[in-house]
Amino acid sequence: MNLTVIGTGYLGATHAICMAVMGHDVVGVDVDASKVERLSSGEVPFFEPGLPELLTKALESGRLRFTTSFQEAGEFGDVHFICVGTPQRKGSEAADMTYVDASVTELSKHLHRRALVVGKSTVPVGTAARLAELIRTTAPAGDQVELAWNPEFLREGFAVDDTMKPDRMVFGVTSAWSEEQLRAAFAPVLAQGVPVKVTSLQTAELVKVAANSFLATKISYINAMAEVCEATGADVHDLAEALAYDERIGGKFLRPGLGFGGGCLPKDIRAFAHRAEELGVGQAVGFLREIDGINGRRRARTVDLVVELCGGNVAGKKIAALGAAFKPNSDDIRDAPALDVASTLAGLGADVHVFDPAAMDNARKAHPELSYGSSAFDVARDADVVVLLTEWTEFREIAPEAMAEVVGARRIFDGRHALNSDAWRAAGWEYKALGRP
Repeated sequence: MNLTVIGTGYLGATHAICMAVMGHDVVGVDVDASKVERLSSGEVPFFEPGLPELLTKALESGRLRFTTSFQEAGEFGDVHFICVGTPQRKGSEAADMTYVDASVTELSKHLHRRALVVGKSTVPVGTAARLAELIRTTAPAGDQVELAWNPEFLREGFAVDDTMKPDRMVFGVTSAWSEEQLRAAFAPVLAQGVPVKVTSLQTAELVKVAANSFLATKISYINAMAEVCEATGADVHDLAEALAYDERIGGKFLRPGLGFGGGCLPKDIRAFAHRAEELGVGQAVGFLREIDGINGRRRARTVDLVVELCGGNVAGKKIAALGAAFKPNSDDIRDAPALDVASTLAGLGADVHVFDPAAMDNARKAHPELSYGSSAFDVARDADVVVLLTEWTEFREIAPEAMAEVVGARRIFDGRHALNSDAWRAAGWEYKALGRP
């Protein structure tokens, strides 16, 4: 099939590359000429394991190219995937639909024959119905252009597998023809036996925000228990392990610690709550605001505990911050708890030195007030406290005896419950973590 992918950010670039590798002819479209140039030359403009190799393969096959021309995309494509961002609107909790509306409007102007436009961006429920009308009135082909919704479920750091071997696919459609087009586009995926849920546009829009809201709730639940554990002397790590044996609960995402960040969960739950209020059912998801609050409190509590480790005052103290990205295997620093904590400590007068295996360039641009080092041991040299903020494997594998040789004081705060507390304490370290005695 001839496919286009509108938007070549994290979602769009991954989708375009993977669809080309799976055998389709693909054109990626973006208004950012520099991004188009970088992708066309074989450079992925963000960190994602395995994707650079697939980009090279797709470009060499001749099945993938990139352009800034919506006219070229409209003339080429049978199926057009909308993969632009929906960030939080400035001054509001609502999703900013500027990029979605602009891309669909511009693409529609060049649709002169039967085609399918497929939304993959995370949007407020009701958006698809509005866009369908926009396409009908803007596209020269009119009613011959249909709209479908196919939400994405990518995990940063695992995006290639999640695209090529997803755990499920959701097709929001209004006709049998739309479903047939989607099944043809994803034929290599469906051939692996991936389950498909065919549903309405509205339900497909809700699936992504509902899934993210559930995950955010589970993460914040165990962190709420951490607050209780801190007040009672209980151990949230042991509590989480005990709960995980219950098959009704399970252990996935039941990890206590610093909480969630990134470009999806925080803004998605806020936008969902905002949209629910617009629809008159805000009380149904009112708990999401407390979920957001619990998540934020873990960052503040982390700062408090680091201050405690420093004897009640961090002014002038050197702090080694291990991690900047919101999660490992990513260079994404959007709403990153790690940088939030590091910046807050610096604001209290601490001399904060940061290292992250992938997010250093992004961190430097966003937080020039912080200092940066070349390795975990580099930033830890003569440090008064080491603070683990992103659970990269290389940080998990640090030998406490080796780290002890470079620090100024053997104090560590494990913000992700990623370290073996017994091993660090045995090596003479004062170990603290959220929700642990």
